[in-house]
Amino acid sequence: MTESEFLALAEAIFERIQSQLDEQGVDADCNINGAVMELEFDDGSKIIVNRHTPNQEMWIAARSGGFHFGWRDGRWKNTRDGREFFEHLGELIAQQSGEAFHF
Repeated sequence: MTESEFLALAEAIFERIQSQLDEQGVDADCNINGAVMELEFDDGSKIIVNRHTPNQEMWIAARSGGFHFGWRDGRWKNTRDGREFFEHLGELIAQQSGEAFHF
């Protein structure tokens, strides 16, 4: 994948996250600064989603740990266990927000 293709896919991820947070009414402050999206919840906890261009990976940092996702078979999959990005992120958002959430 070219860098331009990676950046377009990463931007689509940020847009989808913002859209779903708004649509589902999850109470989280969402800030984007360049390659980093920061979600902050009422209890002060955060989830950080960032694109790591050199490795063409998406990274998530949450209370439960750090996770790396690569583009495999048309989906973003965890490089360790193969879990799908949005499935995993949805669970993390639900845990930290205390609200039902899914993509």
